Amino acid sequence: MKETPISSLPGIPMLLALLAAIAAGAWIAITGGLQGGSVAQLAAGLLLAFASLFCLFGLYMVEPNQSAVISLFGKYVGTVKENGLRWNNPFFSKKKVSQRVRNFESGKLKVNELDGSPIEIAAVIVWQVVDSAEAVYNVDDYESFVHIQSESALRTMATSYPYDQHEEGQVALRSHASEISEHLEGELSERLADAGVQVLNARISHLAYAPEIAQAMLQRQQANAIIAARTRIVAGAVGMVQMALAELEKNGVVDLDEERKAQMVGNLLVVLCGERGTQPIVNAGTLY
Repeated sequence: MKETPISSLPGIPMLLALLAAIAAGAWIAITGGLQGGSVAQLAAGLLLAFASLFCLFGLYMVEPNQSAVISLFGKYVGTVKENGLRWNNPFFSKKKVSQRVRNFESGKLKVNELDGSPIEIAAVIVWQVVDSAEAVYNVDDYESFVHIQSESALRTMATSYPYDQHEEGQVALRSHASEISEHLEGELSERLADAGVQVLNARISHLAYAPEIAQAMLQRQQANAIIAARTRIVAGAVGMVQMALAELEKNGVVDLDEERKAQMVGNLLVVLCGERGTQPIVNAGTLY
């Protein structure tokens, strides 16, 4: 059910007019009764006063960034968004819906990520009602609907990605915050569209391994970091050795046979890849 705007009358002029009508009806009834007027005059005065008094129930207040969903005997009539004191048919039922921007922070959820490791994850969702009619009539309680669907979407998203990146180009929860947020926001927008809710932003607020495996996962992360660092060091050392041999051969500084090249490569790799400083040995004789 889509929202249908309807018009309403300004409340303050209607309030003044109704008060004046009540006063006029009371004056007609009183003067007619005191001066021995006809029964019709007395009845007309009372009818005018009570009708005007009943019409006062058509007054209602609409605050900024708020809407009033109007229905008549269970049938949706329309939505009023004009701010201030408004007036509509007193038989209309009015349900006010806030259209302000709201935050929802989920609790820490314990789920299994793509690799099966238990993790703790939480998110902050920024949302806003954009269709009051859908929020009122399409779901039973739109606030509870937002909370439940947000946690469900967060669980679904967390099981679709690994916690850490294991290979180049792989999207992971810890290393790709922007991509994960876009996925979560898209998942939430699809789930909450029927409730007239727009998701403005969705961000991961907490991400960690579950306490029972946190120590083991920390050791694995440290091991992966050491391996990655060693791989980079070796790759750089090999490149430097290749450059050194190429420059020596290009400039004709020294002519080395394959055995001497292998010895030189080994020495350079030890120097470049070693964790501790090496002690050089100066050869005062010949190479052979």
